[in-house]
Amino acid sequence: MKAPDWYDAWCEDAFTAFTAKQERMQADYRLAAWARYDYDAEACTLTFSDEQGPRVVADIQVIGTIGEHDWMWGWANANWPPQSTDAMRQVRTFGVEKGVEELAVDVLTSDDLPGLGWMLAAISARVLEAEGAYRAPSGTGAVYLLIRSIKFVS
Repeated sequence: MKAPDWYDAWCEDAFTAFTAKQERMQADYRLAAWARYDYDAEACTLTFSDEQGPRVVADIQVIGTIGEHDWMWGWANANWPPQSTDAMRQVRTFGVEKGVEELAVDVLTSDDLPGLGWMLAAISARVLEAEGAYRAPSGTGAVYLLIRSIKFVS
């Protein structure tokens, strides 16, 4: 894929910052510890709950999905409500303006789709200054959700 010379180093920096954000978010909100999670693409929310009810709520955007053979950006998938991918279009615009092909094409292939998903999540988090991301298994793949903000609920 086409990309400017600076892009690899920029991606490494993005992934390092993203990893720190993910660790901080896990420590603060214990996302893996809750009994269940539910995402609502219409409302752009991701809710973590226990037997008592909702405990943590995040404002989200759909970054994209992986299937058996490819990655599809959320903004390229007409099945997602427009409000769930609106901010992600800024990532596409960044890709177009900076000449980064992988951020501007609808679908990508890779030998490591989960790894690609996390890298694109890190890039998206950097472009949009987000808190982190969450990977929700879905059928034979997964949905990658960008966490724009997150909080405990009472």
